[in-house]
Formats: sequence, structure tokens, C-alpha cells
Amino acid sequence: MRLLTTLAFLALAACTTAPASPAADANTVADGSTITLAPSQSAQLADNSRLDYIKLNGDSRCRPDVQCVWAGDATIAMRWTPANAMTAQDFVLHTNLDPKSFDANGRTITLQALERGDAPKATLQVQ
Repeated sequence: MRLLTTLAFLALAACTTAPASPAADANTVADGSTITLAPSQSAQLADNSRLDYIKLNGDSRCRPDVQCVWAGDATIAMRWTPANAMTAQDFVLHTNLDPKSFDANGRTITLQALERGDAPKATLQVQ
């Protein structure tokens, strides 16, 4: 009986699939593409540098259901760390004022859209 149980276990083990190898980081961004990040999330750029969405700094945008004289502006705090550097560079991106883009050593990171709320997701284009 013990031998039968062992053989059954080995047969089942042989039928199971091996775990897949870890996939590439889902937040790796190819040049010319966009990525959506939430606060405290990061992405690896094509040159292996790192882009971090730190937080929402402020949001004075007019609510969609209200008619305003000025559309307002929202700002997010970001950080870029070059691939082979120990120091990072902090920067701010705006929705309606400048700067809307940041030069990351020849790559341009542009804020395309920003959701509303306390922890809004940001859609960024990397070129």
C-alpha cells in the first residue's frame, strides 16, 4: 500500500508543470511607449535607469462637474535615477503648467494624464 501511495504521488508530481521562470519586470518601459504608475510605484527605462512616482504634491484642477474660470493645475513629485549612478534627481511634473516634461539624459518623460483623487495614477510617455 505504501508503495502504491508513493507511485501515485510520483505520477502526480510528474504531471504538474514546473513553475515558469520569472517574467521580465512588468514596469519596464520601452522608448516611445507609455506607462501608468500609482504613487510609490516605479518603472525601469530601456537604459536601465529608474523612474519613481513619489507622490501627488497638489491638485487645484477644476472638478469635471463645475464650470471654472481657470482649469487649475496638479503637480506630482518624481525621481529619476541613472542606471550606473548612486544619486537620483528629483523633479516635478505639472498637468497644465510647465514643466510637463523632464529630460532624463536624452529621454523625455512627459506627463500625459493624471487621475483625480488622493493617490491618482499618472500616465507618462517615455521618448
